Amino acid sequence: MIWGGVTACTILLAGWAASRVVPGERGDFVLEIPPMRVPRLSNIAIKVAARTEWYLKEAVPLFIAGTLMLYVLDATGALKFMQRALGPLIVGGLGLPAEATNAFVIGFLRRDYGAAGLYAMQRAGHLAPNQVVIALTVITLFIPCIANLLVMLKERGARMGWAIAAFIIVYSFGIGALMNVTFRMFGVSL
Repeated sequence: MIWGGVTACTILLAGWAASRVVPGERGDFVLEIPPMRVPRLSNIAIKVAARTEWYLKEAVPLFIAGTLMLYVLDATGALKFMQRALGPLIVGGLGLPAEATNAFVIGFLRRDYGAAGLYAMQRAGHLAPNQVVIALTVITLFIPCIANLLVMLKERGARMGWAIAAFIIVYSFGIGALMNVTFRMFGVSL
């Protein structure tokens, strides 16, 4: 419930802030329902082929670039450096064990690996329930993956893309640190 509440509040806050930053006139809500027909198989095949082509041209190269970046970071030792650099934030700010740093670094490069790492830590008993809530909240609010960052940079430009990424990183870890402080201050034990 805490995870859902924090996530919902974030969505509402982002919507409210966006309406203030990018004001506009409210339009009438008009919903036109098209006639319901059984789709033709040829139309379905054309749509699937077009979406598959788009995915192969746009998304797959980004995933390959992200995986290649992960390999290069690991091979050069930069991945270990990033993990050591983030250690104090993860341990001190979020109140998580040092091993959780790996899940967050890998989670940025491949979200499914980060979630799997946190799940394995929880199953092994390395994360208390409070820590699970904090870790899940931060990884949910964090940038989904390197491919998502590359899409933001491509669609918004380098300056705006990096500004969005910086805000998301500060916000997600800030919320996690605030949750950690709140849990400790009020002695909340889940």
